[in-house]
Amino acid sequence: MHNTPVAEAKNLFLGRQWGLTQEEILPVAAAVGRVTAKAVFAKMSSPHYHAAAMDGVAVRAVDTRGASETFPKRLLLGEQAFPVDTGNALPSGCDAVIMAEDIFEHGEVIEIMAAVAPWQHVRPIGEDIVATEMLLPGGHRLGAVDAGALLAGGLTSVAVRRRPRVAIIPTGNELVTAGIKPNPGQIVEYNSTIFSALVAEWGGEALKQEIVRDDFELIKAAVLNASRISDVVLVNAGSSAGRRDYTADVVAQLGEVLIHGVAVRPGKPVILGVVAGKPVIGVPGYPVSAVVSLDLFLKPLLYALQGQQEPKRPVVRAAFSRQITSPLSAEEWIRVKIGSVAERYVATPLARGSGVITSLVRADGIVRIPQQKEGIVAGELVTVELLRSLLDIDQTIVCSGSHDLTLDILGDLLSQHYPGFSLSSAHVGSTGGIMALRRGEAHLAGIHLLHEETGQYNLPFLQQFLPDLPLVLVTLVEREQGLMVQPGNPQGISQIADLARRDVTFINRQRGAGTRLLLDACLRKDGIAAEAIRGYHREEYTHLAVAAAVSAGSADVALGVFAAAQALGLDFIPLAKERYDLAIPAKFYTDLNLQKLLQLIRSDQFKQAVNELGGYHTEKTGQIVWQGE
Repeated sequence: MHNTPVAEAKNLFLGRQWGLTQEEILPVAAAVGRVTAKAVFAKMSSPHYHAAAMDGVAVRAVDTRGASETFPKRLLLGEQAFPVDTGNALPSGCDAVIMAEDIFEHGEVIEIMAAVAPWQHVRPIGEDIVATEMLLPGGHRLGAVDAGALLAGGLTSVAVRRRPRVAIIPTGNELVTAGIKPNPGQIVEYNSTIFSALVAEWGGEALKQEIVRDDFELIKAAVLNASRISDVVLVNAGSSAGRRDYTADVVAQLGEVLIHGVAVRPGKPVILGVVAGKPVIGVPGYPVSAVVSLDLFLKPLLYALQGQQEPKRPVVRAAFSRQITSPLSAEEWIRVKIGSVAERYVATPLARGSGVITSLVRADGIVRIPQQKEGIVAGELVTVELLRSLLDIDQTIVCSGSHDLTLDILGDLLSQHYPGFSLSSAHVGSTGGIMALRRGEAHLAGIHLLHEETGQYNLPFLQQFLPDLPLVLVTLVEREQGLMVQPGNPQGISQIADLARRDVTFINRQRGAGTRLLLDACLRKDGIAAEAIRGYHREEYTHLAVAAAVSAGSADVALGVFAAAQALGLDFIPLAKERYDLAIPAKFYTDLNLQKLLQLIRSDQFKQAVNELGGYHTEKTGQIVWQGE
């Protein structure tokens, strides 16, 4: 496998003479959204006659000369003035229209107070369209008004580019069709649905094929057949170098492998080749890798096959919220959430795993770290390619800090009650949330930090780390923290001391998380060293993530909230009741958007939804705990 730079790979693959798709003739209405195959010329003028532009009377302009308020002029109906409605053809010899409101009728005679100029209030022949003029150039994507112009110009059909046909071949023994419950080791095949939607979005027609098992001859037959029925072939999975990764060998035997391996992360294993003169893309199996690969190579290819240039995403400059490192060997695509905080945009990175499809669901944009750049430092200005509109981003409330399930409920209510508004929640831990406030990168922070010396929650830490920032501290919820164990508690875990047993495997929250600080406080109280716990240094960023690890059996126990344990069917051993607060800088507290959020927090609807999760207490929800400097 190679490591071809992205620009070089695109030039080699997209620079080949693939040609344009064939043309087809479609009725105008059916052609909307399609691309014209050649220039389109009008067959008739519009209007094709001299038409009245107003209700009134048609006249010869010369007959109105000299009319004024002091010397009104009278015209005889039927001889010098002819009643017309808007759109009527002008009677022979007439070249102007007098509006009805400027006419005074006296039986068979009308009186006018002003002269009119030739062609006044008249739509002359060809005012809009002149027969034989070019209405649309070739390579134009037809819109709604284009269709109207074609019909007005006497056309009922138009030549358009045939949609590029893209065959999609999912491969893998582990794949099962959506709707079938997968067994351990099986995966629901959903990539082809993503691919089909992207193909349609980019102007193509998806030809989704049946799942093909990991068998060289079966894949070979599928690719050969697909090359006969389509303009582009996508083979999903099997692009790496494993013992069952056959795509590269199949393409090599049927045609030519141009590139195997591109310096991009995620997406490195992509294969670019040719079979029977058709472009073939071996798409990595992980969904994020797949989408990046298609964005880089399929999207511009489909536009080129339609005779169009790939549209560029809008961009915005934003401050990067935290430092990340990146390998020098590849260009990396970082998915980010964006928010407008204090009149500047802030980008917060999401999960970077190539299999984390939700990182694409939640992303507002993409930041590309060039090859040979080591990463991004906190506060660095970066260019973000937008996946959502700036209007949506400007209506986003940015919450940084500790993860809690109730934030998802709050975000859902915000979107329901105030369409267009959203809550962006970055799970960086309570300490990370405080630091985000200090750097001016969030509107509010979710925190639940127990101060061991005083027994207080949150306030001592705010006074220590944000002494000069006026804040309002509002309680979101109180919640039960405890040990989450597998159903039936097979390991017999009952207390913190059990975490040090050699037959127990633990999974931890990330450094700086309030749950991690609570654990450390409990360990110190019991005199247990962190090194004595198997899995102490294995970290996840959310309560649901650690609960999922316990549910899957990769850990025996985790510390988290009751609601997460209940969501995944785990047993729960309560240890502490803690207060989860929202720290809001005073300058944002009075903002109308924040007031919308606070109104929802204090609503019965929010409290009822939270209580249904279990393990939460809402008696203090929405109360101001502290306000000041």
